Amino acid sequence: MHKPTFDEIYMELAMNLARKSHCTKIKVGSVLTKDTRIVSLGYNGPPAGTHNCDEEWPETGCPRDSKGSCSLALHAEQNAILYASKNGVPIQGSTLYVTLSPCLPCARIIYTMGIKRVIYLNSYAEYKGIGLDEGVDFLRRFGVVVEKYVSEA
Repeated sequence: MHKPTFDEIYMELAMNLARKSHCTKIKVGSVLTKDTRIVSLGYNGPPAGTHNCDEEWPETGCPRDSKGSCSLALHAEQNAILYASKNGVPIQGSTLYVTLSPCLPCARIIYTMGIKRVIYLNSYAEYKGIGLDEGVDFLRRFGVVVEKYVSEA
C-alpha cells in the first residue's frame, strides 16, 4: 500500500480547498506548513464579509480592474499568509503548497514573509497565456526553493 508523502497530502488538500473558491474564472487553493504541520489555509476570492462572485455575478464574475484582473479577489496564497499573520502565527521558514504558481505580486509577499519553499501544481504563465512565470523566476532568483509538483502515486 502506498503511503503518501507530506507533499502529496498537502497538495491534495490545496486542490480540495480550491473547490471552496467563489471565483468564476479559476479556483486556487493553498496550504501553508511548517515542520510538517499545517499553519494556515487559503483559497482565492473576495475578502470575507464582502461578495461571493459566483453568487452576485454568476455569469461574468466580479468587475474587472483597469488591467483586466479581478477587482475584488485576494489570491489563495495571500489569504493563507494574511490569516496566519492576523492570528500571530509565525511563518518564517515555512513551505507553501499552491495549485497555481504565484504571480509576481504574490511572490514578493512570499519572499518578504520568509517562506523558504513553494510547491505549485499548475503554471500561472500557462493559465494567463504569457511567456514567463515571473513569480517563480523572482522567488528562485532570491533563494526560495520553488518546485513544480509531480504526483508520486
